Amino acid sequence: MSASALDFKSRKNDVSADEWRTRVDLAAAYRLVALFKWDDLVFTHISARVPGVHDEFLINPYGLMFEEITASSLLKVDRDGNKLDDSPFPVNPAGFVIHSAIHAARHDAQCVLHTHTLNGIAVSAQKGGVLPLSQQSIFVLSNLGYHDYEGVALRDDEKPRLVDDLGHNDFLMLRNHGLLTLGATIADAFLSMYLFETVCTIQVRAMAGGGELVHVDPRIIGTARQQAAQVTKGVGGGALTWPGLLRRLDRADPSYRS
Repeated sequence: MSASALDFKSRKNDVSADEWRTRVDLAAAYRLVALFKWDDLVFTHISARVPGVHDEFLINPYGLMFEEITASSLLKVDRDGNKLDDSPFPVNPAGFVIHSAIHAARHDAQCVLHTHTLNGIAVSAQKGGVLPLSQQSIFVLSNLGYHDYEGVALRDDEKPRLVDDLGHNDFLMLRNHGLLTLGATIADAFLSMYLFETVCTIQVRAMAGGGELVHVDPRIIGTARQQAAQVTKGVGGGALTWPGLLRRLDRADPSYRS
C-alpha cells in the first residue's frame, strides 16, 4: 500500500455529527489499544454501531496499524460485511464474523472490542480461566462468559455458539484466542478491556511467583456490580476515564481526530 493511500479525505462534512463523534471515539480506542501495547499488528479489531442505523457498523481498515487509524479512515460496513465507504483497504473477515454476530444479538452494545494480548491468551489457555485473585477480578468474574476455540472465526455457523456463550455478559474469554469486551459506549468497552487485561496480567504474575494464592471470597464477587456503581458514582467508569484518556492522546498525537 502506497504512502498516499494513508492520506484519507476527511469525512467530517459527509456524515452526521453523531457519526463523526463515534468515528473520533472509535479511532481513539484504536490508538489507545496501540498505546497500551495490546495490538497484534493488524489482526484484531474494534467495532461500533453507526448512530441511528440498525445494521451499519464502523471497523478498522484491514492493513492499517492501530496507531495509523483516524476517524476518516474507518470503514463503514453493512450487516453482510460489504464496505459502504470508498477505501483501498478491505474488511478483516474474521473480525466481521465475530463483531456482526454480537452486534446482531446484543442491541445494548454500541462497541465490541477484541484483543490478542499475551497475558489474555495465556489465561485463556488455563483450564481454570480467570481466578479471583485481585480486586479488579471481581468486576470481571461477575460478568464473564467463555467460548471454546473453533479455529479462526471465519464460519457463520459459529455465530450462535459465540452468542450463547456470551449471554448477557460484557466480558467474554475466547479460549486459546484472546479477550473480548462490549459496552453501551466505546468508553465503557475500552475500560472493560483495561480491567480484563489487568486481571490477566496480575494472574500470570501471581502464578509465576510459585507461592500459595489467596482467593477473594465468592460473596464479595456477588456484590461487584453494586460496588462498581457506587465507586463510579453511578455514571460508569468509562464516562469517568474517557476524557482523560483523550487528553493523553491529544498530548501525544491528535491526528486520530482527522
